[in-house]
Amino acid sequence: MSDERLKSIDEATVEIIKKAEEENISTVFTRADEIKPCPIGVEESCCKICAMGPCRLPRTKKGEQGLRRGVCGATIDTIVARNFARKIAAGAASHSDHAREVVETFIKTARGETQGFAIKDEVKLIEVALDFGIDINEKSIKDIALELGEKALAQFGRQHGEITYIKKAPLRRQEIWRKHDVVPRGIDREVVEIMHRTHMGVDQEYTHIIQQATRCALADGWGGSMISTDLQDIMFGIPVPTPGTINLGVLKEDHVNVVVHGHEPLLPELLVVASRDPEIKRLAEKMGARGINLAGMCCSANEILMRHGIPCAGNFLQQELALVTGAVELMTVDVQCEMQGLQHVAECFHTKLITTSDRAKIAGATHIQFRPENGLDIAKDILKMAIENYPNRRHAINIPSHSQDTVVGFSHETINYILGGLFRASYRPLNDNIMNGRIRGVAGVVGCNNVRTTHDSGHITLIKELIKNDVLVLTTGCAAMACGKAGLLTPEASHTFAGSGLAEVCEAIGIPPVLHLGSCVDNSRILIAATAMVKEGGLGNDLSDLPAAGAAPEWMSEKAIAIGHYFVASGIFTVFGTTWPTLGSDRVTKYLFEDIGEIYKGMWAYEADPEKAAHLMIEHIDRKRKALGLDKARERVLFDMAMRRALD
Repeated sequence: MSDERLKSIDEATVEIIKKAEEENISTVFTRADEIKPCPIGVEESCCKICAMGPCRLPRTKKGEQGLRRGVCGATIDTIVARNFARKIAAGAASHSDHAREVVETFIKTARGETQGFAIKDEVKLIEVALDFGIDINEKSIKDIALELGEKALAQFGRQHGEITYIKKAPLRRQEIWRKHDVVPRGIDREVVEIMHRTHMGVDQEYTHIIQQATRCALADGWGGSMISTDLQDIMFGIPVPTPGTINLGVLKEDHVNVVVHGHEPLLPELLVVASRDPEIKRLAEKMGARGINLAGMCCSANEILMRHGIPCAGNFLQQELALVTGAVELMTVDVQCEMQGLQHVAECFHTKLITTSDRAKIAGATHIQFRPENGLDIAKDILKMAIENYPNRRHAINIPSHSQDTVVGFSHETINYILGGLFRASYRPLNDNIMNGRIRGVAGVVGCNNVRTTHDSGHITLIKELIKNDVLVLTTGCAAMACGKAGLLTPEASHTFAGSGLAEVCEAIGIPPVLHLGSCVDNSRILIAATAMVKEGGLGNDLSDLPAAGAAPEWMSEKAIAIGHYFVASGIFTVFGTTWPTLGSDRVTKYLFEDIGEIYKGMWAYEADPEKAAHLMIEHIDRKRKALGLDKARERVLFDMAMRRALD
């Protein structure tokens, strides 16, 4: 038996890994022990895009890279760049296909063709409509929403010109993108063009391949993901600071437990509504349960946690473990990050695994197609299926006692309000405290879990080091859940973990030192927050001027590469841990780690040690502070009322 404590720093995870191993239940942790990564594949030194291969190009002596070629003559630089670009295409396609589903549901909602959905935030609807150049005068909310939905949908198939949200970036950043011809035309077009260019015998110059990868990544960050976040906010409401609870201990032995897993918040929103229906509650009680306990997993968890306070059962590597507790009656999955191993684990217990998207089925699972036209009825049917399964429990229930309170839901709008209030909403207090040195800078720490490193360790080690050094952290996705489990998402954490300057600001405002901004697609909230800092003034004219950095210490998916690259292309220094997918080519790696910084003023870095990665970020932040002239101590000035009025 392996040492479970080397697999995770989370006690609940360790406890259930041990249970799974004792019962010979295969999970991602045991499979990782049995399967070792291919050393050539890890460096992306393998090309398999045609049937003359696969061409596996092992590393040679230093200086001999030019001799490494595939059967067709493709150099190792071309092969590695192609593989990198294809990861970005897949990641951007994943986020953008999520966005397309949201847009289509939004249009149906505007037409009154959905069940359970509505336009909840009319103010944000107006704001986004104006971003799209829609004339709102004398138009009803329904007409504005419908026109917005149609214009948003057109962003995907656009063949020429520029996607709309590029204009939300600082003007200097737009100039850089246009100068280097990387402004996306249409979201789908950029993905298709990568797949064409990386076909055998097409684009064979690595910097040119990376240019198209950059255009595609920007189509994700400033296109698909941003559209998804905005339209979800309009339909479901902008998140506000909300208390919640996280970890496997949120499951309840005397309740019907339904775990909502995936990334699209459409069905999860309606499951929340359906779970509160008196009829559903009475049915659960009739079956001997005290009620329905809805719990989230992965990014669907983030969405319903920050809007409704629905507890989160865990992040990516905990999905199978939730079922191993024996307490889960039913798990729904839609798209992205669902392990096929879930069905095997479900078969070891009474759990029903339900797939709900026509884009993602799992062999052996039950498929119930979610359709927004009768979404609430579908949600109720799924909950009834879970309730009817409650008496079928056939194993002893083992729910860990570990859970942690959190405060989540810090959207750009919420941060703006918290810093300035209703009438003076502004990023000025944040900028001022960066300029006066209480806050050293800002970091975005995002991304997945990776079983090839200790679960949650990379996130927590890096983030604790950052906040200890007065760096305010914005987090999303599985990284955000790791922070929740470690107690970093409460205001009290500033006193325990943050440096004195950051703690002073957090305690004055009443916020945690780590701000939960949502799911993977909500990384666009970080872009908008960073843009607001630039527009507020005092910290330069571009995102690249900010004392800011990004990281994904436990990245796993192609989505993470797409996210990281749109941050780099937006001017942000970005560090990844665990492994790096271009190490097979020294030239491509140097281009991404050094040369690309001259082009976009942001660049990549790789550091497997999370503490060292944190200090790479801190050193970068300090260089930016020095460039802005913020490295010298400033006299503290107490503003009187006249000076405050003069700010306007």
